[in-house]
Amino acid sequence: MISMVMVAVGVYARLLKHAEAAMACLAVDPAILLIVVGVLTFLITFCGCVGSLRENICLLQVFSVCLTIIFLLQLAAGALGFVFSDKARGKVTEIINGAIVHYRDDLDLQNLIDFGQKEFSCCGGVSYKDWSQNMYFNCTATNPSRERCSVPFSCCLHDADQAVINTMCGHGMQARGYLEASAFIHTNGCIDKLVNWTHSNLFLLGGIALGLALPQLVGIVLARLLINQIQDQIKLQLYNQQHRADPWF
Repeated sequence: MISMVMVAVGVYARLLKHAEAAMACLAVDPAILLIVVGVLTFLITFCGCVGSLRENICLLQVFSVCLTIIFLLQLAAGALGFVFSDKARGKVTEIINGAIVHYRDDLDLQNLIDFGQKEFSCCGGVSYKDWSQNMYFNCTATNPSRERCSVPFSCCLHDADQAVINTMCGHGMQARGYLEASAFIHTNGCIDKLVNWTHSNLFLLGGIALGLALPQLVGIVLARLLINQIQDQIKLQLYNQQHRADPWF
C-alpha cells in the first residue's frame, strides 16, 4: 500500500509539470525517484505477499533473492562510501551541481534545494558562487536575466521576527566578496555542511541503517524458512504416495 501511494504521488507530481521542463532534468527529478522506488517496492512486496499466501516457491525465492541483493548493495554502498570518501564527495558534488543547473526547471527540485539550504544554513555546493552555473543566476555580462549574479532567497540570513520573506534578498550577492556577502547570506557550501552533519550524527545514521537492515534480514530468514517447509511438505507427500501399504486405498 505504501509503494502504491509513492507511485501515485510520483505520477501526480510528474503530470503536473510542463513536458519541456520535465525532460530537461529527468535524471534529478524527485518524482521519477518516487515512481522508481515505489514500483520496485511494490513488485518485491507483491512477490513476498502472494508467494506466502499461495505457498508459491518461485515467488518466495524471487522475494528472498531481491531482498538479499538490496541488503548486499546497501552494505557495499556504505563500505565504498566510507573507504572511498573522496570519490563519494565528488559524486555528491556532481549531483548538487546538476541540481543547481536545473533549479528553475523543476519546481519539486527547487523546493528540495531551498529546503536543504534553509535546514543546513548553506548556499550552493562548495560556495555561494556555484549558483553562477545556473543560466538565470549566471554572472556573465551577456546574461539578460533579472536574477543575474544573484542567489536564491533560501541562501539569505533571515530574522526570526521577520513576518514577510524578502525573496529578492540574494540579489547581486555573487558580485560581492565573502566578507561583504556573509552579512546578508550564508556563504558556506552545502557539501561541507552535509559532511559535518554526517560526522556529528553517525549514531543516528547507524540506527537508521540498522532499522532498515533488520526487517530485510527478518524477511529473508522467514522466506527461506517457509520455502524449506513447503519443500518438506512436498517431499512428504511424494514419499507417502510412493510407499502406501495398500495400493487400492
